[in-house]
Amino acid sequence: MTNTARQIEIQLSKKKLILMLIGSIGFVALGLWFVINPPTISNPVFGNPKVIFVTGIASILFFGLCGVYIARKLLDNKPGLIIDNVGLTDNSSGVSAGQILWSDIENISVIEIHRQKLIMLQVKNPQDYIDKQTSGIKRKMMQMNFNMYGTPLSITSNSLQIKFDELLNILNDHLNASRQ
Repeated sequence: MTNTARQIEIQLSKKKLILMLIGSIGFVALGLWFVINPPTISNPVFGNPKVIFVTGIASILFFGLCGVYIARKLLDNKPGLIIDNVGLTDNSSGVSAGQILWSDIENISVIEIHRQKLIMLQVKNPQDYIDKQTSGIKRKMMQMNFNMYGTPLSITSNSLQIKFDELLNILNDHLNASRQ
């Protein structure tokens, strides 16, 4: 039996999720400070009270939403990623697509955004994955990914109990095995 013949379950990393939650709470607190008692900054752009206020509101909303998602993931006992001979089932992020079939994947690539590595899964039928999302927010996020990167599907190891390079190797091995 080869490594690709068995199902691999990669669990969510509660430790990584807790650290991300602490970071989110910190940015929400920073946003509250910017809204309630804005700092005085002697910069013509960033010193503008309106810019500070809008930055504070944006921080509260974005990181508050991230914090809610992370808190929900902390309570989630399902594996973050399941990899088998049929495909992979993604439950690792807020924009997880669910099951992605190997037969749909054309290519696996890596991009880096602000020192954050993402595994991009180019599929034959990207619109199908966008359309099957029941959440309007998820659908919009996947559409934004598709518009910017040519695919709605991305995976990172940030919330998983696995290193990025190991995850990338496992996915490439399974994709290659599915084509034989």
